[in-house]
Amino acid sequence: MTTKGVTEEMDSKENEKPMLILKDIHKFYGSNEVLKGVSLEVRRGELVTFVGPSGCGKTTLLRLIGGFTDISSGDIILDGQRINDLPPNLRDTRICFQNYALFPHMTVAENVGYGLKINKWPKDKIAARVRELLEMVELEAFGDRMIDKLSGGQQQRVAFARALSLEPKVLLLDEPLSNLDANLRLVMREEIRKLQERLHITTVFVTHDQFEAMAISDRLVVMKDGLIEQVGTPIEIYERPANEFIAAFVGYVNFMDGRVESIDPATKNTVIRTEFGKLEIALEQDDIQTGDDVLMVIRPESVSLSIDCGSNRQNVLCGTLKTYMYAGSIAKCTVGIGAKKMIVDQYNPRDAQQFQNADRVEVEIPRSVHLLKKKI
Repeated sequence: MTTKGVTEEMDSKENEKPMLILKDIHKFYGSNEVLKGVSLEVRRGELVTFVGPSGCGKTTLLRLIGGFTDISSGDIILDGQRINDLPPNLRDTRICFQNYALFPHMTVAENVGYGLKINKWPKDKIAARVRELLEMVELEAFGDRMIDKLSGGQQQRVAFARALSLEPKVLLLDEPLSNLDANLRLVMREEIRKLQERLHITTVFVTHDQFEAMAISDRLVVMKDGLIEQVGTPIEIYERPANEFIAAFVGYVNFMDGRVESIDPATKNTVIRTEFGKLEIALEQDDIQTGDDVLMVIRPESVSLSIDCGSNRQNVLCGTLKTYMYAGSIAKCTVGIGAKKMIVDQYNPRDAQQFQNADRVEVEIPRSVHLLKKKI
């Protein structure tokens, strides 16, 4: 192998090493155990988002990584170095807080260059770095402006630039978009992702907004009661949730009880017996067997709705339209099937008026349904 080949192989192996490792992290506040043994590896250049309900431990975990909260037990390893006992300023991490934590008595440029000044950078290098950062976040014309003269989105960009000033190995984002209106959140979400990919900076993001998390992340870490429930790409978490909690937490969902009546070993065509009759699906899982009691995970956008009723087609159930909420590009419907209510999303609903006046409707259940095996 040539010298160039050896160097490339070494670089490749170096990039494969995780930038951040969490090993069996526990955190107690008195007798209350907030984190109950969290372990995770974050790859270099990856954007990982912690999601979960309030009180699940996601923000506590972020503060532990940044050194703002003391760890009870376990190890935090950053680029091969154990950093448990290091104060925040000596860790190669930077955090963007929810409220931005900008200095109101300083200009934009002074805020961005504050960390550099504390680290005794020469004035000319500080000025050059600040110009570079402000250009990066498209605020090059705002360097002399005071913080209170900026919009919320502009303040968020200043906080982001300040966090990046010392080129941290890990960027920590603590719900940085929660104070913005819906349209600006969408714009800033795209900006953060674009910058993160361009800089290839390892990023840990915390948000309570599961849709935001799915849009911005390489991987999601779903937490509940101080434990990790599932780690995976947004598609894996949404399409193949590990349990009922995750399925319900990430997006809207319909559940239907059933029992596996048969599985064709060649085609994986599977018959599920439900209270509404037999449904056929294309089984994609290996842990489901004939006779298993299952919970069918049916996403609203995967269900088809039609005005007709009374046909005997496979996977078609007859129901009563309970609500129809038309919002232009989408109509959110609720259909009563027996004693059960099913949510159905209709995209580009051209026949809105027709459905509004409907009573009996047909609901078609897709063959691509994820199954959760019920615990005995």
